[in-house]
Parts: sequence; structure tokens; C-alpha cells
Amino acid sequence: MNKTPVTMPLLSDTMQAGRLARWLKQPGDAIKTGDVLAEVESDKAIMDVEAFTDGYLVGPLAKADTDIPVKTTIAWISDTPPNTSAAESLDATPAIASTSESAQTPASTKPEPTQAAKASAPAATATPDESAPKAVSRASEADSATIQAATPSPVVAATLAGREGDSGISPFARGLAAELGVDLDLLATREGSVNAAKVLAAALGSQTPHLEFGPAHRIERPSPMKAAMAENMAHSVNTPTFHVTIAADLKPLHDAAHAKHQSLSLLLVRACALGIHEHPDFNACWTPAGLARRERIDIAIAVDTPGGLITPVLRDTLRPLDELAEDWRELKDKLEHRRLKPADYSGATFYLSNLGPFAGVEQFDAIVPSGAAAILAVAAPSPDGLTRLTLSCDHRVVAGADAARFLATLSKYLGAVDALQQ
Repeated sequence: MNKTPVTMPLLSDTMQAGRLARWLKQPGDAIKTGDVLAEVESDKAIMDVEAFTDGYLVGPLAKADTDIPVKTTIAWISDTPPNTSAAESLDATPAIASTSESAQTPASTKPEPTQAAKASAPAATATPDESAPKAVSRASEADSATIQAATPSPVVAATLAGREGDSGISPFARGLAAELGVDLDLLATREGSVNAAKVLAAALGSQTPHLEFGPAHRIERPSPMKAAMAENMAHSVNTPTFHVTIAADLKPLHDAAHAKHQSLSLLLVRACALGIHEHPDFNACWTPAGLARRERIDIAIAVDTPGGLITPVLRDTLRPLDELAEDWRELKDKLEHRRLKPADYSGATFYLSNLGPFAGVEQFDAIVPSGAAAILAVAAPSPDGLTRLTLSCDHRVVAGADAARFLATLSKYLGAVDALQQ
């Protein structure tokens, strides 16, 4: 029997784990190349896990509603029909190993198996045979683990089954957490498996609140989208940021958009694109090697969704408004069905956040996302009829005078309604 692993896909450069939403195929089902086996919830969307070969789905299958590291095997496709057994059912303990080198646990630091794993392990395998050959191929190990449902890798089993004991925490990470005062319970609830890098990130980041002195509470696991948003914002905290605000009369723009059934956000995007074209520093971003100057203006629009904030990206925003409107319609349709792909929300060069629909929000500051020089925050109209536009800028890329000139140019284009509607 030859078997091909089905792994947790890497959907974006920043993705470390995905949440297995549900299985669409069951053990024993005949599979064709391209069949959708399962749905995975990433930080931005729900994606399909497709089969890359023909065969039969066999287990153990990773449990649904579980956070699983990328490149980890979640099932197998066999070239022959499986035997019906507990080893290949959805309810079996996942004997699944990571395909990435980083997931391998050295023998000297390998945690003890859980009690459940010990109980399910065959007695003959309790003590390794010292005379057995030391070199065993990875494929043979994986095949043996699947067929015999042998004791799962403690690290991966804890990740898939949900922190069974503390085997999802490496010994080095445990010692480091004790030394740095990091709460492993809170960290593991948020991250799943915990390594030293995550402990260091937690120690260098915001301090854990002292919840023990307040009322009773429970820890709720964040959605992948909210977890990614929190991590992205934490990465932006070291950006040296300043804010510049102007007041503009957007009523003519509102009226024109309403009369022609156009999106106000798209008109704002067009105005920003024209302003950036005249001030190209706002299309750059800071890197350790220097400024990255992009040859196209791609603007992201912050959108509020039930799952959290997401920023679909309109590409090449100097194009005619009707082309942008069609692209935006497609993005919103994908967003509604949670089918955005990484290419749909990554790589923006400038950001727009519009809270104008929320009456009473007269001014606010937005956080500059990583990879951009600035973000424009558009508030609701004030009692004086003017709208406050606040530009948050990365001071490594632009200075205050640059921001003032950009906003003056932006104000000029916001008043040129006919030009924006072309």
C-alpha cells in the first residue's frame, strides 16, 4: 500500500497554523485529483484543502475545530481501499507527524507521552528493541504509524487533540517561561503548541494582565482572523508614527456618489491614488536594506466583518473608476463568502480606513500596517459640516512636511469630483 500525505497548507507568508474547520470527505471515500477534502480557516478566510492525487482517503484524520501547524500531515490518500478499522476512523487518536524539520522533537527533550497514549500503545512497543536497525525511512515510520495506530508524536498529538496535559510545550520553553514570568496557560490557549520563540515574543510584548485580582473569568480562544490581527498590530507597535489631520468638505463628494450610485470609498481610493502619484514616497515602505519603492499603487480598504478586521486590496488604483468598481464587487463577494485568498488581502502599498458611516466619530488615528508608509483615517462629518482626515505616517519614510503636502494634494482631488468619477 502506497500512501500520500495530506498536509495543512501554507496559505500566506505569515501563517503558522490553520484551524481545520470541517472534513468534507470521510475515511474510505474514493478521491480524485482536485477533490475538496476539507475546509481550513486561516487568519482571513476559509480555504479548501484539495487532493493532489487519486486514491482513497485514510486516517487517522486530524480532528475538526483544531489549530494545526502548517505542513503537518492531517490525513493520507492510499492507492488501495483501506480496511475498516479504528485506526482509520475520525474518532481515532491522531497518529500524525509533521512533515517539517522544525517539528521534529530531539530525543533528549522529547516529552513523556500522555496517559491516553500510553494506554493505547501496544505492549510490545513499550520498550524499544535496542537491536533494531537505527535508520528507518520517514515514509516507513509514517506508514507504520497510520496502519498500526501506534503511539502518536507527543508534540503533534497535543497540538491536534488540544493541549492534552502539557506535551504541547517544549521543556526549554517551559523553563524559559518560568524564568521570564510568562503565563504558559494563557499562552498555550492562544497559540496551541508553544516553543521558545513564542515565549520570548510574549515576554517582549505586552504584559499579561493580573486577572487573578479581578472577577471570575474564562479564556476564549480567538478566531484565526482576530489572532492574526492582534499579531500584526503588535508588529506595528515599533513603527515611529506621527499623525497629521486636515478638515475637508466632503459633502459634494457624498452627493455625487449618491447621485451616480457609486461607492464613496472607491472615490476616496481614487483621490488617494492620484495624490500618491504626485507624492511617490507614500508608495514606499521601510526595510532594513532601505526604502522599497513600488511601481504600482495598490490600496487596501479596511472592512469590518463579524470575524474581525480585514483589508481587501484594490490593485493598480490609477485605473478608471468603473474597472475598480468591478474589482471591488468581486472582492466583496469573496469577502461575504469568506473565500478571499492571500493575494486578495496582502501586499497593499497604502491603506484607507473609513469610519464615516459611524455618526459621532469626529476624528481617529489608525495604525500604520507593516509594509506601508501611511494610512488615511476618514471620520464622520462633524457638526461644522467638515470631515477630519487623519494621515498616520511612518516617520522613517516621510516627514511632517511631506504629510502636509500630500494632504493638500488629496484635498484638491477630493474637490475635483468629475475627475474622480472617470
